[in-house]
Amino acid sequence: MKILGVWDGHDSGSAIVVDGKLKVAINEERLTRRKLDIRFPELSIKSCLDYLNFKPDDIDVIAIVGTQLTRILARQFRFLDENFYKFRRRLIPKPKFEKERRFLKYWLAKYNAKYLKRFTEWQVRKKLKKLGFKGQPIYVVDHHTAHTASAIFTSGFKKSLCITLDGVGDGLSGTVNVFEDGEIQRLAEMKEKDSIGLFFEEVTTILGFRELEDEGKVMALADYSYPLPEEKNKLLNFFEVEGLTIKAKHSTIKRFLELEKVKWNTPNERFAYMAQKTLEKHVLQLFKNAIEETGRKNVCWAGGVAANIKLNRVIRLFSGLKDWFIFPHMGDGGLAVGAALYVAYKLEGLKPRRMENVYLGPKYNEYEVLRTLDKYSDKVKYNKVKDPSGVAAELILKGNYVFWFQGRMEYGPRALGNRSILAPADSQDVKDVLNVMVKRRVWFQPFCPSLLEEDAKRVFEDYDGKPDKFMTMGYMFKHKLKKKYSPVANVDGSARPQMVGNENQKYRKLLKRIKKEKGVGMVLNTSFNIHGEPIVCTPEDAIKTMIATKTKYLIIDDYLIELKKI
Repeated sequence: MKILGVWDGHDSGSAIVVDGKLKVAINEERLTRRKLDIRFPELSIKSCLDYLNFKPDDIDVIAIVGTQLTRILARQFRFLDENFYKFRRRLIPKPKFEKERRFLKYWLAKYNAKYLKRFTEWQVRKKLKKLGFKGQPIYVVDHHTAHTASAIFTSGFKKSLCITLDGVGDGLSGTVNVFEDGEIQRLAEMKEKDSIGLFFEEVTTILGFRELEDEGKVMALADYSYPLPEEKNKLLNFFEVEGLTIKAKHSTIKRFLELEKVKWNTPNERFAYMAQKTLEKHVLQLFKNAIEETGRKNVCWAGGVAANIKLNRVIRLFSGLKDWFIFPHMGDGGLAVGAALYVAYKLEGLKPRRMENVYLGPKYNEYEVLRTLDKYSDKVKYNKVKDPSGVAAELILKGNYVFWFQGRMEYGPRALGNRSILAPADSQDVKDVLNVMVKRRVWFQPFCPSLLEEDAKRVFEDYDGKPDKFMTMGYMFKHKLKKKYSPVANVDGSARPQMVGNENQKYRKLLKRIKKEKGVGMVLNTSFNIHGEPIVCTPEDAIKTMIATKTKYLIIDDYLIELKKI
C-alpha cells in the first residue's frame, strides 16, 4: 500500500510510506525557499512522487493532519495563513494591535472542530484534485496522534511510553500514551490552556525573538544567567503537575500579561533561565509520573517541546527511563510522516522499526550538478576529485571551513552530513567567522559537533552508550575537554552532537581522516544555510549560498568547487 502523508500548516510538508516503510519526506520550505513555509505543500508532494517515479494515481490512501478551527479557516481563506506567516516572521512593519493579534490566535487555537471533519476532507480533496489526485480515500489524523505515531513507529520499541508536548494542535498541547500488544492507548490529554509549549513560545516573543522559530535562542541565552534558587524563580508556580497532566495557573492570555510583568525588571538572560528551568522542572516531573504509573521505561517523545535538548538531557538522566528515542523531526514539520505511519498502522498493522537515518529528501545526478556548475562558470571553477571525503578533511585540518553537499537531503531541522557546513571543532577563529560572516546569527548561539559514534564515550561524561544519530539529545563534555572544544559547545560545556555510524559512509570516512590526525574524529557541523533561510536543497541553492557568503570551498558529491576571485 502506498500512503501519502500531508501536513498543510506551519512547516508544511509531505511524505510517502510504501508497504509500511518510509521512502521519502520533504518540507515545503526547502523547495519554495521560504523558511517554515505554511502554504499547501504542492511542491513537496510533487517532489515525493517524482523521487519514487510515482504518479498521483499510484497513491492508494492520503493522510492529512488537523481539524483545528484555525487550520480549517486558513484552508478556506488562504490570506489568513499568509498574513500570519509574515506577521510571525516579522516580515512586515509592526502592525497596530500586535498583541491583540496574538491573543486572537491563542483564543482560536483551543477550538478543535472535529464536527467539520468531512469539510476538512472536502477542502483537502479540492487542493489535491489540482495536482492530479482522483478520489483516493482521505484519512484525517489528529495532530497529537500524528506526533505519537511518528515517535512510536520509528523508535523500534515493541512496548513503549510515548509523550507528546507542543504549543497546541487540534485543541491539545500534550498527550501521554502507551504502546503494547500492537495497540496505542492514550492515557491523558493536556488542553491548550495548560500548554507549557505555548508558555515557552510566549517567553520567546516577549524576549523579542520569533515564536515557532527562535525558541532555541531562549535555551542558549539561558546559559548566560547566574544560577537562581528555585524560591526566587517567579515562573515556577505558573504550572503544577497533577499525575499525568500539566496544569497552568493562568489562562494563555493572562499568562502572557503576567510574563510581561516579570520581564519588566528581569534581565534577558535571567528571564530565559527562569523559563528554561520552569520547563525542565515540570516536564521532568510529568515523565517521572508517567514512567512510575505505567511501568514503561522505554520512552519515546515528539512535539515541538522535544526540540529542547537541555530538557531532553534532564529527562534522560533523571526521569528513571531505561531507553529513549526522540523523533528527529519532532515539531510540526514531522506531522506528514506521523500521519502516514498512523494510517499504515491502522490499515496494515504497522510495527515499530528503529529509524536508522533521515536521508529521505531528493538527490541530484551528475548531469544536474554539472549543468548548474556551468550556469555559474563565471563565478566558480571546479574539478572532479577521487576522494571528496579526504579533500574535505584536509581543508578542515588546514583551518578552513567547507560547504559539504552530498546525496539525499536530510529530513528535519538538523544538517547531518549531507547538507552541512563543516569546520575544525577546536578553532575559535573559524567559529567566529562562521557566526558573523557566513551564518549571520546572534553571538550566543552555539554550534554543534559531529563525531564518530565510537568516540562519544571518550568525549562526553554522561554518554549512556546509545548513539544519537540525529542531534536530538544534550550531553556534557568531559571537564578536561570543555575548553578545547568550546567552539562546538554551549558556554556551560553541554553540546548537541551527531554520532555518526555506518549510516553515512562518506561522512564517516571524512571523520576517520580527522581522527587520524587529531586523535578524535570530530568536526563542527552546522546547517548549510544563511540564518533565517531554509537549509539548501539543490546544487543551485548551494552555489548561490557560496557566492552570497564569499565562501572559498564547496564540495558537491565528487566535485570540488572554488570561488573565483572577481
